[in-house]
Amino acid sequence: MDYRETANRVLAMLQRADGNDPSRGHLTMNNWEWPTGVALYGIYKTYQQSGDQEILHYLTGWYDDMLSRKEQPHRNVNTVAPVLTLTCLYGETKNPQYLPVIESWLEWVLREMPRTEYGGLQHCTVWNKHYQQLWCDTLFMVCLFLAKAGVVLERPALIDEAEYQFLIHIRYLQNKVNGLFYHGWTFDRRHNFAGAFWARGNAWFTAAAIELYDITGREDAAMRMIRSAWKDQVLALWKYQRVNGLYTTLIDVEETYCETSATAAIAYGVLKGIRLGWLPQEPYQQMGILSAHAVIDQIDETGAVQGVSGGTGMGHDLEHYKNIIVTPTAYGQGLTFLMLTELMIQDGGK
Repeated sequence: MDYRETANRVLAMLQRADGNDPSRGHLTMNNWEWPTGVALYGIYKTYQQSGDQEILHYLTGWYDDMLSRKEQPHRNVNTVAPVLTLTCLYGETKNPQYLPVIESWLEWVLREMPRTEYGGLQHCTVWNKHYQQLWCDTLFMVCLFLAKAGVVLERPALIDEAEYQFLIHIRYLQNKVNGLFYHGWTFDRRHNFAGAFWARGNAWFTAAAIELYDITGREDAAMRMIRSAWKDQVLALWKYQRVNGLYTTLIDVEETYCETSATAAIAYGVLKGIRLGWLPQEPYQQMGILSAHAVIDQIDETGAVQGVSGGTGMGHDLEHYKNIIVTPTAYGQGLTFLMLTELMIQDGGK
């Protein structure tokens, strides 16, 4: 299979989604938000693999446009996400315009972002501060940025903070019996909301934990704890994988619909985990490839990734997750990029 050609189709579709049409919902690149941030990181990883200068030009052009706008984005967990790729680009280009932006966001995360008990990053959004709440999403949206900035700016304390956030999220979100992750935790009421093992929430951890290791290269005690939690989760994911390779939007509720973005991120994490030595080949290579090919089957002739659940707030009952709309999104495209780049690496760049 030509994974590079498939990635090019997915990218071309996303590049056509730059307009202001509100009907596009989360399938647009014309904002500074988390779906865009996930897509940008996927695009950057595609550039890393291909070396295609046109992709690099697209990314730098996107940031040049956004940073020139007078209106600045609201600062919350979700709007940190695009700063990850900006930090990657600064590490590569040393564009002096990027550094003050990166430093400003770091200052906000470290000094002003609301915290939960024990210093967790509270999952504040544009609509709600979500008082004393931890969500899985934060690990991908904020903590990877902290880790990357720590490497690029040679500030190990930032990596320490990223690792701590992973550890506190593991403590309160991972089920100790089955290894899966709940969507969230509230310190205010001391519970995991609906007790939902939401697929994309789990996938944020599957992808982000192995990415944290790849970014930092650390083998310290914190990373050993993160790795052990990750391996427990992947074992559970192996058990719950459907025969078609996909995961249902509630992992342990078989009658819920199959969801593509979570499956893509899980396939990425598993395949990358094998390559970086976190997992043995068997039975996980087969698991990762089965999921990856199931995702590829969801890419239509236009390059749109189908079967993606829309933005999902915290649910207080399981029905909430069952009723989320299914629609192409920028983050669905972005997580598919990540998966495809790993497939290209394992297939010798093809």
